[in-house]
Amino acid sequence: MTRSKPVVFFRSALFMLLAAASVLVHAILVMLFSVFARPLTYRVVISYGQQFMWLLKHVVGLDYVVHGAENVPEENTVVYLRHESVWETIAELVLFPQQCWVLKHELMWVPFIGWALLALKPIAIDRKARGTALEQVVRQGKERLAEGLWVMIFPEGTRVAPTESRRYGLSGAVLAREANKKVLPVAHNAGDFWPRRSFMKYPGTVEVFIGPLIETYGRAPAAINRDAKAWIDGQLEQLRGQPLRAPG
Repeated sequence: MTRSKPVVFFRSALFMLLAAASVLVHAILVMLFSVFARPLTYRVVISYGQQFMWLLKHVVGLDYVVHGAENVPEENTVVYLRHESVWETIAELVLFPQQCWVLKHELMWVPFIGWALLALKPIAIDRKARGTALEQVVRQGKERLAEGLWVMIFPEGTRVAPTESRRYGLSGAVLAREANKKVLPVAHNAGDFWPRRSFMKYPGTVEVFIGPLIETYGRAPAAINRDAKAWIDGQLEQLRGQPLRAPG
């Protein structure tokens, strides 16, 4: 599919218009369905994720392929997902079972979207509350894992450029160890097609790599992160043919 800038701009604009309408409709539906059990409400979330990915494929021309799906365990766990783009924040909905996400508490006050998120019981970090962000992630994360939810973690804590490698935060590793769960590392190259802070979305195929589970029992959080980061960075370096670098 063509990558000429006028065509890419038009397709990106059309996608954003349709995606905005979709998120508004689904946010309202989530709030309406929130009076029912969470599994029923979550079906609306899955519908949104599927529609989002359909629009990307048929409007933008951006599809995806998954390698290592056999590594996804039957039991819920903590997922480390490389954070390069907006793409993975939605793709995770269709890639993994019923889940929750770590996000800033302030997002709960965003009209419609925030209200819908609140109904889905995310791990909301309140910087003004007592206790550190790590303590909040571990406490709430253990509750969500006990409920059978998967906990999705962006270990960098912020979006990174495709060629960047940032230090991982410790909260995901501490949570996994204390909840007796393993860490599932996930790498992808979505940033090559939907760059951070960019309106443009380019056609192509995002490659997603799901790695083997990383043991956490009796291990230091730094060691857990080291193994997860080595696997994710290694996949990306092999895919892109260049080493990742620290920002700055």
